[in-house]
Amino acid sequence: MTVDPIPTPNAPPIAGPYSPAVRAGEWVVCAGQVGIDANGKLADGVDEQARQVLANIKAVLGDCGLTMNDVAKATVFVTDIGAFATVNAAYAEAFGAHKPARSTVQVAALPAGAEVEIEVWAYAG
Repeated sequence: MTVDPIPTPNAPPIAGPYSPAVRAGEWVVCAGQVGIDANGKLADGVDEQARQVLANIKAVLGDCGLTMNDVAKATVFVTDIGAFATVNAAYAEAFGAHKPARSTVQVAALPAGAEVEIEVWAYAG
């Protein structure tokens, strides 16, 4: 199986040697997104960051010809598990009735001083 980067012109600027999304067989694996907008500015506060993260995921999936309904698995990273309810509300709004499998973990720190990061796997078969 080959792993091929997918062009993602609508993804926010990346901060390292990685691809925002790759195709691996019938799967699209999206790198973790933080709440940075197209200008590289981090949103203020965990609610705005969570909403920007989810908008970034939607944009990356769109570049791959997919939607949020194609997501099978999400991993949510937060720097404060106390923010879980806030992140969960934005997440539920973004996914609507679609409920992919999910893990949520608290981490010590995230890139760019972010408070939330989400990565997803989407089925593209």
